[in-house]
Amino acid sequence: MAEFEGTAGPRRRGLAVAAAILAALVVVAVATVILLDRDDTAAPPTSTTQAPTTTAGTSSSATTADSTSQASAQFRYQPLWPFAAVADAETWQREYRAGGHAPWHLDAGMTALGFTTGYLGFTGVSVVVTSSVTGDEALVTVGYPIEGRAPGVAAVLHLSKIGVGADAPWEVVGTKDTTLSLTQPGYGAKVASPVAVGGRITGVDESIRVQVRAGTAQTPLGEACCLPAGGENTPWSTSVTFSGAPSSALTVVASTGGHYTDVERFAVTAVRANR
Repeated sequence: MAEFEGTAGPRRRGLAVAAAILAALVVVAVATVILLDRDDTAAPPTSTTQAPTTTAGTSSSATTADSTSQASAQFRYQPLWPFAAVADAETWQREYRAGGHAPWHLDAGMTALGFTTGYLGFTGVSVVVTSSVTGDEALVTVGYPIEGRAPGVAAVLHLSKIGVGADAPWEVVGTKDTTLSLTQPGYGAKVASPVAVGGRITGVDESIRVQVRAGTAQTPLGEACCLPAGGENTPWSTSVTFSGAPSSALTVVASTGGHYTDVERFAVTAVRANR
């Protein structure tokens, strides 16, 4: 019995040491697991690819401005008046933003009257009868005063915003024809002198005058007058010789009148000089 106890003591001590070592290993393993778990739940590292920064002297709006210029370079109609191109409208926008230059460009009715009385020279057509705006499009009915009666309707002008932005100005692009139409040449067609012009008319004892105009010129490049016409939706036609177009964009305008005032109805279309 005494011999058994003597040999068991060292064994017990060895087992105790082994148990201590094993316990230490377990503690280390648990700590390692905890650390690994913490690493797994940490936020992922940020990307090493950084967003491009703006260099000195260049603002972030430069890219926006470039995109705006590209978008505004397109206009779905042929400009007639008051701007010859989108670039001209953008020039006005800069002047307007800087000092409030010519604010009437933002009013569809005033632009329509400016086109009628100023550009076309139809000073008797001086009244806005009705005006409707839908988005970037406007229809403005212009007419002439009649004493004791409602104004007479001369034309329904079609306008569209040209350029981009809340301050994009209005541009006259054509007319919505009714009892006097201008169907030849087609809208946007290339023409040469003499140009064949025609359409339809409803009326009595009419006299049609046709002009070819361009740019800001005060006088027409060519004119044909005066074609007797009348009836119910009756076709009419003539030809106009013109020369000296300062630009390729041209306006063909047909008008008639003489009952209450010189011009009582008119229609316009946009064409281009075949150069």
